[in-house]
Parts: sequence; C-alpha cells; structure tokens
Amino acid sequence: MTWVKICGTTNLEDALLAVDAGADAVGFVFYDQSPRKVDVETTRQIVAQLPESVEKVGVFVNECEDMICGAVDRAGLTAVQMHGDDEDPHVADLLAALRSKLKIMAGISMRHPSPEAWAMTWRPDLVHAFLLDSGTSSKPGGTGKAFDWRASVPRVNVIKKLGKVVIAGGLNASNVVDALEVLHPWGVDAASGVESRPGKKDPDKVRAFVQAVRRAEKSA
Repeated sequence: MTWVKICGTTNLEDALLAVDAGADAVGFVFYDQSPRKVDVETTRQIVAQLPESVEKVGVFVNECEDMICGAVDRAGLTAVQMHGDDEDPHVADLLAALRSKLKIMAGISMRHPSPEAWAMTWRPDLVHAFLLDSGTSSKPGGTGKAFDWRASVPRVNVIKKLGKVVIAGGLNASNVVDALEVLHPWGVDAASGVESRPGKKDPDKVRAFVQAVRRAEKSA
C-alpha cells in the first residue's frame, strides 16, 4: 500500500479527519514563516488523541538537534521531516544517536540544481524516506505547485536507489494518480491540495485524495 501523509495539520478535527479517511501519517509544521505553523503544546494535545498506529511527523526547517529533540519529546512525535534548503545532514546523525526509535525523513527540493546529489549527502541507513517536494529557499513547502514529474524520472530513480521516496508538492485528488503512475513512489504527501484555506483541511478533499490513492493501488 502507498503510504499517505496529510501535512500542515493545525487542529484535532483535521487530524481525526485524516485518520478516518485512511491516512497513514499526520504532519505538523514547526516553522515560524508557515501559515500552517503549530506550536508544541497544541501538537501534544492533538497527538494524545491519535491512534498509536498513525505516524506523527514534525516538519522542521534548518533546526538544531536540541530543538528538534525537545519538540519530539514534548509533543510525542514519532518521526521528523527535515525540510530546509540549508539542512545539515549531520543533524540527522545526531538525532539518530539521541533518539534511536525516531524516524527521519529528508526533504529534497526538486528545484535544487542537483537533487540527487543533495540526497547523497545524507546517510541512507539513517533516512527513513526521502520526501521530494517543489519547495524553494523562501518557501520550503506548501507551495501548491507540483514539480515536473516526467522530467524528474531519472533523478527520482537515482534517489530511489538510496531509499524510499515520498512525493509532495501540489498533490490533490485529481493529479495524485498521475504522480503515482509516473514516479511509482513509496508514499505521497498532501497539504495545500486538501485544504479549504491554509491550515484548515477540507473534509471532501481529504477523503477524495486518500480514495484516489487507494483506487490507483487496486487498478495497478
């Protein structure tokens, strides 16, 4: 089954909606400049109400290991997504040493001059998955725009040799099937494509997104 993450969650209602729709993971953004930014205490309260089987992913941009570990511990996160253009892969090494059960996802911008080379700077044995997004240095994620999937196939295939790949960036119910057919990723991640406004999910869009992924699996 394709791993499905609904990201940019800011409230319990939306988190439970994602779980009920069949998502495997819920994402929380800890980035001050994001319209989907949520604080640690709010996240803790939400996470406490979620099933143990659901991955709780914290999204961080260019943060140090101490800050990330603090948020992980207080909020009850099970995974972290390091999503900045200036991430230090060594921080992932430190996180793995400090929190051995924590799953680490490396955000890779497909607008980078050489995303596959950037992916190679991370230790593949420590990276749970590489999340390929369309972000820029000024807007790391949540752009609502997809990268060129077909043109990116050779680069994505190189990254796949390093580990599991999750596709993000502009995904919604109407285009996720195309992304799956072109790139054959391990997982998909949606934020803006399942919202009514930044930080607020649209129930119909969330359900339609997950259903589209599941239908594509059955027809594959």
